Amino acid sequence: MLSGKQLFLRFLGQTSPAPLMVEIDRAEGVFMYGPHGEKYLDLISGVSVSNVGHNHPQVTEAVRRQAESYTHLMVYGELILGPQVSYARKLASVLPHGLDNCYFVNSGSEAVEGAMKLAKRFTGRTKIISFRNSYHGSTHGAISLQGSEIYRNAFRPLLPDTFQIGFNDENALDIIDSRTACVIAEPIQGEAGIVLPAEGFLDKLRKRCSETGALLVFDEVQTGFGRTGYMFASQRYNVTPDIIILAKALGGGMPLGAFVSSRDIMQSLSDRPVLGHITTFGGHPVSCAAGEAALQVIVGENLAGAAIHKAGLFRERLSHRLISGIRGEGLLMAIELKSRDHVRYAVANAPRFGLITDFFLFCENAIRVAPPLIISEDEITLACNLLHSLLDDTMKNIEQA
Repeated sequence: MLSGKQLFLRFLGQTSPAPLMVEIDRAEGVFMYGPHGEKYLDLISGVSVSNVGHNHPQVTEAVRRQAESYTHLMVYGELILGPQVSYARKLASVLPHGLDNCYFVNSGSEAVEGAMKLAKRFTGRTKIISFRNSYHGSTHGAISLQGSEIYRNAFRPLLPDTFQIGFNDENALDIIDSRTACVIAEPIQGEAGIVLPAEGFLDKLRKRCSETGALLVFDEVQTGFGRTGYMFASQRYNVTPDIIILAKALGGGMPLGAFVSSRDIMQSLSDRPVLGHITTFGGHPVSCAAGEAALQVIVGENLAGAAIHKAGLFRERLSHRLISGIRGEGLLMAIELKSRDHVRYAVANAPRFGLITDFFLFCENAIRVAPPLIISEDEITLACNLLHSLLDDTMKNIEQA
């Protein structure tokens, strides 16, 4: 009889030749549990998804209630579904002023695709600019914006009229011109290894877009919902985009994405032609119910504000000879190690020490630390102790190799 790991390799499409191969039976709070009692402290939150932790009772109850009422009824946008309306209204109350018209989709990649179409439709332009070392998803249009030639080259030809410039390079902003439909940026670059914007850079980006009539799009898929110490990273820098892209924590652990803009801009997709963007399962009522419940927890418990204090605890308690620096904002951190080999070993062996962590796509010398925002002070102490043990083992084995 095949084991769970053998079945996983046999029947599921694989994303890499070396998956973590950790089998999970259940999860609660900041912990995951294996089928034989194994316990893992989650340091990545499903890559910034589980901001309120796993199996949160308020989210679970919202899912149960909605599933008992109805699940999928009709393609998105035709029927008035209470969970969609309620969540969209709640989102408008916490988003920057003017971002009050929400189009729900299924994922971050689909939200990026929708935002690109919306910008083209509203401006009548075709040129789209993104940034090197950015990540916006893996669909064909989204990968055209991705700032890594390694991932782009394998799928050429890509979407035409897309250009990449350097993040924090003010001189490159002149490329934004009267042909530009939009500029898509992560206010804090995630897969680049948590790269913060230089002082004033986002203001100058906003100004250049306004001068040329290009729309500014912020991809806050990783940085949203309290992760950086603010509800959204754009609020940290006091720069408001024309369109904001949301996913991951948006669904409270359920699949959900959205692109949000003003009603004036969003109306562009509803005519000439009608059905300018359509989705069957976007804004699934169960996902919307879960997402709103999670947002209520984030707001009600001030998890965004608490993230700054908790990040400070990590910085105070993480001290090891392998750590050369810690970058980040709130509970979105990159722990720099001495080399790529140290990072690869640490990530692969973290489960042996009761940890789940990860690397970054475009930064080889750092590991990701982005735990659920509900993590307690005692759990932070435990996480740092386990990380120290992992790094001790990493140093011993890499230096002996």
